[in-house]
Amino acid sequence: MTSSSPQTEDSVFTKIIRGDFPGRFVWKGPDVVAFMTIAPLRPGHTLVVTRQQVDQWTDLDADTWQELARVQLAVGTALKASFPCVRIGSIIAGLEVPHCHVHLVPIDHESDLNFANADSAASAEDLDQAAERLRSALRELGHPEVSE
Repeated sequence: MTSSSPQTEDSVFTKIIRGDFPGRFVWKGPDVVAFMTIAPLRPGHTLVVTRQQVDQWTDLDADTWQELARVQLAVGTALKASFPCVRIGSIIAGLEVPHCHVHLVPIDHESDLNFANADSAASAEDLDQAAERLRSALRELGHPEVSE
């Protein structure tokens, strides 16, 4: 991977991936992980994140971009199977955390993707239950990268 702007400090996602901060992982692959956000827009809101800290998605090498897309497809399919919704929204915003990541959100309306509506008070129990529902769906779909 290359980056046009070198990172000067570790992002919160790097700290979660490294284990410095807790994370509700649902997927752990060699280049890409997925975990539940602590401020979901909707139940099931998941972040798909590159292990290597690269700020802009346009700075990813082609292989990492393909792996990011593959994990999005797997996690998105499992989300659709385990959380009632019309579709799975996929957003790369990247304005708050300078580390390439994709938001996958079960949605019924475009307004469900409004970050102003994030639930910063989501309970640990609700987040744990959402993570386990998603892990269960990933297992049923035969993905060995499911995090325990």
